[in-house]
Amino acid sequence: MQRWRGLEELPGGWGRCVVTIGVFDGVHRGHQALIGKTVEIAKSRNLPSVVLTFDPHPSEVIRPGSHPAQLTTLRRKAELVEQLGVDVFAVLPFTPELMRMPAHEFVHEILVDRLHAAAVVVGENFTFGVKAAGNVALLRELGKRFGFATYGAELQGERDDAAEITFSSTYVRSCIDAGDVVAAAEALGRPHRLEGIVVRGDGRGHDLGYPTANLSTPRFAAVPADGVYVCWFIRAADPERRLASAVSVGTNPTFSGRERTVEAFVLDVDEDFYGQHVALDFVARLRDQIKFTSVEDLILRIDEDVAQTRGILGLASG
Repeated sequence: MQRWRGLEELPGGWGRCVVTIGVFDGVHRGHQALIGKTVEIAKSRNLPSVVLTFDPHPSEVIRPGSHPAQLTTLRRKAELVEQLGVDVFAVLPFTPELMRMPAHEFVHEILVDRLHAAAVVVGENFTFGVKAAGNVALLRELGKRFGFATYGAELQGERDDAAEITFSSTYVRSCIDAGDVVAAAEALGRPHRLEGIVVRGDGRGHDLGYPTANLSTPRFAAVPADGVYVCWFIRAADPERRLASAVSVGTNPTFSGRERTVEAFVLDVDEDFYGQHVALDFVARLRDQIKFTSVEDLILRIDEDVAQTRGILGLASG
């Protein structure tokens, strides 16, 4: 898969293509269906498929300080898109100038003049241009004028016991914010992943007999609600190897902590991960954060957390 940062990297002699447009944060099941349709149409026309996305998140430029929690880093987003069979992952810097671009100019300058789109695939709720004035109907009208087909795909979702759920980045964020990593995984089609660099902690876990890898996460990362979780621990240097871990998210109330941290106890591995880029795939939530009356009670509960982690991940007793 080719990766472009800005359309200046568009190769010479670029022909026509089939493009889908969006932020695609999370690359959830709705996004996957949209991208899959793009790849399918592109293959039927013997044309390259292009995912056109934006960085930074448009909200941060339109309303500074309103950046939503980020479900996927840009690198992770590219990896997930590549797995769907896309030919080109194109990142368009979202600038104040782009924000002020009228809808018809966006179509003419970017989709027609630069990308030479033969077809454009978007969700039925897609908007574009200054003040989100453009929609699928306008895109279809402009497509007839400029010679590209427009496909407005239905939103994906499913029905649970209470209501119809539409898969969206907002929905996934709400699940993660509530600590419901199982519901988030259902919408994503895989566990929610949190990435970071392992940094030095206060060493308290080592003193308790449960040394932890402390993650420094990106500024806008979607960190689950405080609690204890079952996770797979993955190192960037060895991405195919998944290590079982029990993860604490919160402020360590037993020790009157104030700073919110993400600490992973990796089972059956005696290794210092300091300085490594790692990821946590959240599988299940075990419990809330609890303030214990004694260190001994805390250790007994951690023992139980680790045993439950083994059971949920299908591991033999340590």
